[in-house]
Amino acid sequence: MNMAAGTQIATLVAQAEQFAAQGDFARAIACHQRILDIAPGRVDSFLQLSYLYSLAGHHRGAEAWMQHAQASPQATPQQLAAMIPRLRTFNDIPALRSVLARLGPPARMPVPALITAASHLTYANLPEEAIAYLDEAKRADPDYPPTLLARAQVLMYLGRFDEAEQDVVRSQRRAPEIAQGYWLRAALKRQTAERNGAQAIRRELARAGRSAADQALLEFALHKTLDDLHEYDDAWAALMRGCAHKRATLDYDDAQNQRLFDALHAMPALPRADVVHEGARPLFIVGMHRSGTTLLEQMLCGSEDVKGIGELYDFTSAMRHATDHHCRGVVDEEIVRRAPDADMAAAGERYLRSTAWRLAGERCFTDKLPSNFLNIGFIAAALPQARILHMVRDPVETCFSNLRELFSEANPYSYDMHELADYHQRYQRLMAHWHAQFPGRILDVSYARLLREPEAVMREVADFCGVAYSPQMLHSEGRQRGVVTASAVQVRARPSVSERPKWSPYAASLAPLIEQLQRGN
Repeated sequence: MNMAAGTQIATLVAQAEQFAAQGDFARAIACHQRILDIAPGRVDSFLQLSYLYSLAGHHRGAEAWMQHAQASPQATPQQLAAMIPRLRTFNDIPALRSVLARLGPPARMPVPALITAASHLTYANLPEEAIAYLDEAKRADPDYPPTLLARAQVLMYLGRFDEAEQDVVRSQRRAPEIAQGYWLRAALKRQTAERNGAQAIRRELARAGRSAADQALLEFALHKTLDDLHEYDDAWAALMRGCAHKRATLDYDDAQNQRLFDALHAMPALPRADVVHEGARPLFIVGMHRSGTTLLEQMLCGSEDVKGIGELYDFTSAMRHATDHHCRGVVDEEIVRRAPDADMAAAGERYLRSTAWRLAGERCFTDKLPSNFLNIGFIAAALPQARILHMVRDPVETCFSNLRELFSEANPYSYDMHELADYHQRYQRLMAHWHAQFPGRILDVSYARLLREPEAVMREVADFCGVAYSPQMLHSEGRQRGVVTASAVQVRARPSVSERPKWSPYAASLAPLIEQLQRGN
């Protein structure tokens, strides 16, 4: 490239940045298209066009430009690294894995890049692949706290709890100020009077300059510790402080959420795809978070016909493409508005194509994203062969379990009792709507009955899903598969019926939540 061309490109890049900062995405796009006329294979422009098309509201165009970038053999390591979060945005996990392979074997990657790669693979429900990157990061620097904590998190998903605790302890020796370590350590094992971290957590809470995110981690760790020790008054106080800190970090609009539910109720039934797609049958497991969806998936995996994949965003990705709109979260009002004009058969085909690489000949696979209950109207239209399993748990148990779970950025409604009760009531009304609209397409599975009568319930589930019942379904605690959910620890234990609900020591404090839930019924 001659000097004049280089100068012209630099000028156009600066102009594109200025237009983008002003929100004039069309002119910013035009600048990069002119750059590509000068330098047709410029990867940086492919990447910028992908971002700009997203900002301009054109999901398909953004995805297409990302594919141009990913296909370029000229991409530098820095450009390849920049592609990874974009590919995750489009849920193109095969391409993401391909880019990671192009970055070279883990032994050649710097430690921060190894940790980043592992986080994206974990998000993609590939903890077995993520741990290889973290093992290499630990080999390169055995005492680097971010590596040890990231590795502990993935080891927890893999059920390797003793190793996970060892990594947390090792990290705390080097960096006792990192809040995540206390949260992980409290989650990994039941705390006892002889062995608990309450004093250390309180000491860290007193450390000056703590962010709201750090305080949330520490207060939730303290709540779990004090709950294990049956110090319920102090445990509740810690939980409320933790919820307040977490809620302060989140942008949640309750009125906007209500509008989404209203739009889903008002949406006309979409024409059902007139083809049954070839390939494995999806078994969607939906419901509120913390309703037992992970347990049901773990039990279903006892069938040789079923591959448990975990929480997938592939159906949301298919709807984003079908409606040419990138939503925040699982679905939004704009997707609902555009859905009647979308090709639902193509959305179903795209979904099955995007999940096929995970399978090895199984007849069925689970997609256990609880919030897919919002997508049931689209799933029923796009995938005639799909089965939808709806986990139903006692409302107070469900809401209390949500309240005391520190999610990442998901479920922002779950840190305030009023918002949580509102959300649960909207969920119940929407599920009643889906049942009325799609009779016979959804099987309600009672969590309480699953614990009391596991064989009877699993026979019903197997029959509904079209798979043979297997006694192995009753031995879910022995599964070796990774479980990338908040239930990663609990699901490894043998399911059992508790004598009293977990929330009972907090009944007086939960009275506003309980009363609101009862009013909704």
